[in-house]
Amino acid sequence: MPPNRFARYLRKNQTVAEQILWAELRDRKLDGWKFRRQVTLASYIVDFFCAEAKLTIELDGIVHEGQEAEDLARRNDLQKAGYFEIRFSNDDVAERLHWVIHEIRRALAIAKNREVPKPLFQMEVEKSE
Repeated sequence: MPPNRFARYLRKNQTVAEQILWAELRDRKLDGWKFRRQVTLASYIVDFFCAEAKLTIELDGIVHEGQEAEDLARRNDLQKAGYFEIRFSNDDVAERLHWVIHEIRRALAIAKNREVPKPLFQMEVEKSE
């Protein structure tokens, strides 16, 4: 199946985690950033892509188990092409969506050389000190 046709198939058959995250990213809901889903880049299909920031977001589920070497090679290829990849597990999206969104905001800020929000964990530590 050609990559564009497979990407279309993946858009129509999203995982639950992809549906949850897409609801947060679509229609420029995340601070005005435009995201697309299941986009073909180089010879890969990325789960989510922000062209302005050259940011790719991958959600790892059962399909990625045992594919660490392939995922690393893919990340290296995309980085060589100028893209920055962040990865989350499906469980992260389902159980810690607020943290996932915060980390995406951090990656977007880094990509555009803006002030980077502190990690949520560090903010919690600072409050307790």
